Amino acid sequence: MTQLKGKVALITGASRGIGRATAKLFAHEGARIVGGARNENDLTSLVSEIRAAGGEAVAISGDVADETFAKALVDCARDTFGGLDIAMNNAGTLGDLCALPDMTADNWHHTMAVNLDSGFLGAKYQIPAMLARGGGSLIFTSSFVGYTTGMPGMSAYAASKAGLVGLALNLASEFAGQGLRVNAMLPGGTDTQMAREVASTPEIEDYVRNLHALKRTASPDEIAQTALFLASDASSFTTGHAMIVDGGFSIHRA
Repeated sequence: MTQLKGKVALITGASRGIGRATAKLFAHEGARIVGGARNENDLTSLVSEIRAAGGEAVAISGDVADETFAKALVDCARDTFGGLDIAMNNAGTLGDLCALPDMTADNWHHTMAVNLDSGFLGAKYQIPAMLARGGGSLIFTSSFVGYTTGMPGMSAYAASKAGLVGLALNLASEFAGQGLRVNAMLPGGTDTQMAREVASTPEIEDYVRNLHALKRTASPDEIAQTALFLASDASSFTTGHAMIVDGGFSIHRA
C-alpha cells in the first residue's frame, strides 16, 4: 500500500510506543521517515527495521524541548529527502503524578516544555518547510486527559495536552489557505511504556480497561492508523479537528 508514496514525514517520539508504530506504518505506506527521540539505540533499531523492510529512514537523537533539535530535524528532512510534507509532534512525558499542591514548579515547567513547548518549537520550523512544498499535514498528539476527562495527579500533563489542542486549532485557522492542514489526535488508553507507569498494577490495568466502552485499551498500531488517516489524502477536508481515539472512554460512564 502506498497512501504516502513520495511524502517525507517527520515524527518525534519515534523510538517507542505510538511514535514507533506510526513511523513503521508511514514507511510501509511509502513515506520517507525522519525520526526524532532521546534514545539513540531505540532510534537506530527503528531505522534498521524500516530499511530491512524496504523503506527509507534516518533519525536524530535529542531533546524536543530544545529549539536547536527542532530545527535540526527539519534540516535533516530537507538535506536527506528534499523537504517535508508531514510532521507529527508526538513526543511527550507524564511528568510526576501527584496532587497539584505537592507538585514542584520544576515538574510543571518540565512537563510543559516536553509536551507543549515542543509542539511550538516543532511547528515553528516544520510549517515553513511544508509551505515550501505547497502545504501538508501537521499533527499533534494530545490526549483525552485534559479534554474530555481529568485524572487525579495529572494536572500538568492534562494542561499541557489541552494546550496542544488549542495550538492545533489556531494553526489550522492561520494556514488553511496555504494548503496546510493541522489536527490534534487524542488517544485513549494505549499499551505503551508511558501508560504502564499509570496502570502500574494488574488491578489498575483492569480498572483502566473498563473505563473504555470497548472494555480494552488500544495497541500503538491502532492509534497509528488514525495518524495515517490524518497524514494522508483520505483526510483532505479535515483540519482544525481534535480527533478523539479513545475506545469510547469519553462517552462511557457505566
